[in-house]
Amino acid sequence: MARLTDRYRIENFIDTFALGHYARVLSAFDKQTSSTVAFKVLRPEHLDPDGDMRWEYKAFANEADLLTKMSAQGQVIRLLDCGYIESNAEAPASGEMVAFEGDAAAFAREARSFAEKGWRPFLVQEYIPRTRSMFYLMRPDKANSTRQRLPTEEGLSLAMQFADLLRAAHRQNIVYLDHKLEHVYWDGATLRVIDWNSSRLLAGTEKENEAVFRQDVHNLCVGILYSLFTGMSPQKTALRPQPGSQSEVEARYADITALDFGNEPTLSAGVQKLLQQGAAMQLHTADDLSYALREVAIAHGWDFPGAYTSPHSRDARAAVRAGLMKVRAGEESLRDARDLFLDAATLDDISEEQSAELMRLARAVSDMLNLRVVP
Repeated sequence: MARLTDRYRIENFIDTFALGHYARVLSAFDKQTSSTVAFKVLRPEHLDPDGDMRWEYKAFANEADLLTKMSAQGQVIRLLDCGYIESNAEAPASGEMVAFEGDAAAFAREARSFAEKGWRPFLVQEYIPRTRSMFYLMRPDKANSTRQRLPTEEGLSLAMQFADLLRAAHRQNIVYLDHKLEHVYWDGATLRVIDWNSSRLLAGTEKENEAVFRQDVHNLCVGILYSLFTGMSPQKTALRPQPGSQSEVEARYADITALDFGNEPTLSAGVQKLLQQGAAMQLHTADDLSYALREVAIAHGWDFPGAYTSPHSRDARAAVRAGLMKVRAGEESLRDARDLFLDAATLDDISEEQSAELMRLARAVSDMLNLRVVP
C-alpha cells in the first residue's frame, strides 16, 4: 500500500468535452516514468453504500482484462497500471492507493474486497491529446460553424485499421460494440481506440457468436464511419455525446438500418454503398468489411496485391496524401503560433498595447483552427 501522491500527481480533467457515464478521466504525471498519463477513476456516485459491485464497478476489471488481451494490437490504447484508491473525491489528489502495475487478473481478484471497503477502482492509460479525438475535432463549437467530415483518403485508412482491429478482436471472441466518435483518436495516419469498458468477451463458439459479430460491424459503420464520412449523426441530429450505460450501448443503433446521404452528396457512391450495406446488416463479418473497403479504396487509387490500379489513379492518390500532409503540418504550425502569442502575452513588463495585440493575434489564429479543415 502507498500514497497516491507517491506515484501520481493528479492534474486536470481531460474528459469535459464528452463526459462518460461511469468514470472521470484526468491527466496525471507519473513520477516513476516522468511521463503524462490518463488517470481513469470510477465516479463516486457509482459506489454502492452496502459495498456491492454495481456494473460500473465491474466494468473496470472487464476493461483491464480486454486491454490486456488486445495489447498486441497497435490500435488499442495501452494499459499502464490499475488499482484502487481510498479517496472519494471526484478528482482524487491524495489518499491511500493499491496498484497492480497492469496485472489485470490480480486487479479483478481483489475487486470485491475493495468494493466492500468503499475504495474506487482506477486505470492508468497512455495519454493521447484531445486534439486527436474525432468527436472533439468534428463537433462544431458555434451554431453557425461549418459541418466537417474526414477526407475520403483518411476515412478509408481509418476504416481499414478499424476493420483489422475488429478482425483481431473477433478471433478472440471479443466484441467492441461501443462505437462512437468519442472513442476514436486519429492523427491523420494512426488509429487509437479507447474505452473498452462496455465491450465483451463472448462465451459461445464462433458460429454461435456470428450475430454479435455482425452487430459489431453494423455499429462501426453506423456509429463511427457514417459520422466520419459525413460530419452528421446517424440519429439525424447534430453530433453530440452518445449515452454510455450498458443497456444504451446495446440499443444505441439497433433501429438504424438505412443511412441518409442527402446532406453529403459529394461522398463517393462506393463509400455510400458500403455504409448502407453495413447499416442493413449485409456485412456479416469484419472480413466482409475489409474486402468491401478494399474495393472502394482501389477506386481511389490504392494498390493491393492482385488488383489493378492505373498509374494516373495512383499518382492522383499520391497528390492527395501529400496535400493532406501539408494541411496537417499547417495546422500544427498554427497551433505553435497561437501558443507563442499566448506565452508572450503573459510576459512581465510589456505594455498593455503589446499584450492586447498578442491576445488579438492568438484569438484570430484560434478562429482559424476552429474551422478544422482537416479534423
